[in-house]
Amino acid sequence: MNILVFGAGSVGGYLGAHLANAGHQVTLVARDPAATAIQEHGLRVTENGQSFVVNPAVVTSLRLAFSDDTKYDLILVCVKSYDVEFAINELVAFCPSPPPLITLQNGIGIEELFVKEFGEEKVIAASLTTPLNRETNQTIVVQRSDRGLALAPVKAGRRITPLVDLFQNAGITTIAIKKYQDMKWSKAMLNMIGNATSAILNRHPKVIYEYGPTFRVEKAMLREMLKVMDKKKIKPVDLPGVSTKQLVFAIKRLPNAIVQPILGRVVSSGRGEKMPSFHIDLTARKEKNEVRYHNGAVAEAGRLVGVETPVNIALNDIVLKLAKGELDFETFNGNIKQLVVEVRKYYGSK
Repeated sequence: MNILVFGAGSVGGYLGAHLANAGHQVTLVARDPAATAIQEHGLRVTENGQSFVVNPAVVTSLRLAFSDDTKYDLILVCVKSYDVEFAINELVAFCPSPPPLITLQNGIGIEELFVKEFGEEKVIAASLTTPLNRETNQTIVVQRSDRGLALAPVKAGRRITPLVDLFQNAGITTIAIKKYQDMKWSKAMLNMIGNATSAILNRHPKVIYEYGPTFRVEKAMLREMLKVMDKKKIKPVDLPGVSTKQLVFAIKRLPNAIVQPILGRVVSSGRGEKMPSFHIDLTARKEKNEVRYHNGAVAEAGRLVGVETPVNIALNDIVLKLAKGELDFETFNGNIKQLVVEVRKYYGSK
């Protein structure tokens, strides 16, 4: 197949490298200096102490990817959630009638944006649970090899077996899920564990779960999300290497003394020593943050179905205000008690 990877960060680079290694023709759309590094040295993926290097075609813009009227069989859209509107505009400009699009963004509400422009038949939602580390511009390290990829059609009943086989044959454990909303909300929940609180406090999520008050904030946030899911009739589904259903049972049914270490292990096993994505963007001084597609999306969905979500509203607001410079980063830097106080203000006030 001739495959275009739009956004060759850790996720796009990892998937594109595996597909190229399996013999497919792959073109990466990457920013410099990553594009130059890959062109000069190839793209290396390291897993379990073993590596392979591929040399895919690399361009620095979507315009260049279509400059010679190239026809692609499949496009993987791997840009950040907050760059999706830009990506859609680029696709409309240079590929208004695209081949199937696989959306790999974290968060809720992304697929609907693509469907609005291209129709549900074109869009396949995807969630990658494999934790990755971009060590250099041309080197991606797999931190856990017992995870994988989940695919779900946006159009109910669409057959996606060939796409599952495509990635499976490329060495990536891949499963199919019937309902994309179930998959996306389940993955969003995993992303949200220890993410916003870690970004606000500038501390690793392990610290968040070791301290009772912040653990209780986290649990309240997750319970709000599950109430919204119940109201919307969205069911948690297990993802590659992650028993989401058991996690949901623990959050809903088990006492804090049992849930706290369980969630702590989820944080440690899922991220290792790497800081979560909201924190990475916040410390990079980016004004945009994917929290709006996670806690923010849960809060908006709760508003629409009549479920109160004060903790999710609080975490979304605080992260976005920190990103925009409306709050002083030092106010919360390591100040766990201040965060708890701030979150409590949102109960009954929003």
